[in-house]
Amino acid sequence: MSETPGRRPPARRATLLAATEPARAAASAGALALAYPLLRGAPRGEPHGVLVLPGLLASDVSTGTLRRWLRGLGYPVVGWELGRNRGPTKEITDELPRLVERLAERQGGPVSIVGQSLGGIYARRLATRVPRLVRQVISLGSPFALAGRPADDSPGARTYDRYRHLHAVPRGRGDLRGGLPVPSTAVYSRWDGVVDWRACRQRPGPRAENVGVHASHLGMGLDPAVLWLVADRLAQTRDGWAPFSPPARLRFLYPREDGDTAG
Repeated sequence: MSETPGRRPPARRATLLAATEPARAAASAGALALAYPLLRGAPRGEPHGVLVLPGLLASDVSTGTLRRWLRGLGYPVVGWELGRNRGPTKEITDELPRLVERLAERQGGPVSIVGQSLGGIYARRLATRVPRLVRQVISLGSPFALAGRPADDSPGARTYDRYRHLHAVPRGRGDLRGGLPVPSTAVYSRWDGVVDWRACRQRPGPRAENVGVHASHLGMGLDPAVLWLVADRLAQTRDGWAPFSPPARLRFLYPREDGDTAG
């Protein structure tokens, strides 16, 4: 697609999306309860360690539903146990590679990392720092395409800037839009009211894909389409990764757009 990361949608629509984020996240939670019988048929793969990272100003509490879901599929799942995410502080940048190393050692192989929002940016950086320990990366509404570019005026970017004085890593370090040494799935939503959805997409490649969903930003970890997608991605074998293709009965959950791999 030709749209540039960082270019915001019309102001009125952006304001409406931001204002309705909590309500739409609650709707995802309700849809999850209704969809649970269907989700019981989600793919299951080889058990391996999975690390789940929260978004900006969130803690492990925010990823509780996602982690419980993945444990139910048979994966050894851990949260980051670093409290509230205030951005790339020295503690976080020092501890995350150690956390990945400990989990990989305990589980006997590379781990998959699922990161929501800012957590997905951490996940992509970890894949470049310790690729031998990372099996794949799945980012959920993560505006990594803004790395190395001027910040936009989205609510997420403004909140991030308020905590910049705590950060050990400059905003613009490195381009994270492509070229990861491990398979990667970037999940985005045109209905995201916190970050610009365009900034959540990567350059497609043999092991790099973008998948659109209908979820709100805050509801990514609760949305049935996202949960099925994460299960499907984790079920990929280490040597047989293939782009996401939803079953026919679920195609309506994934909007088909130019450059997407879903559908």
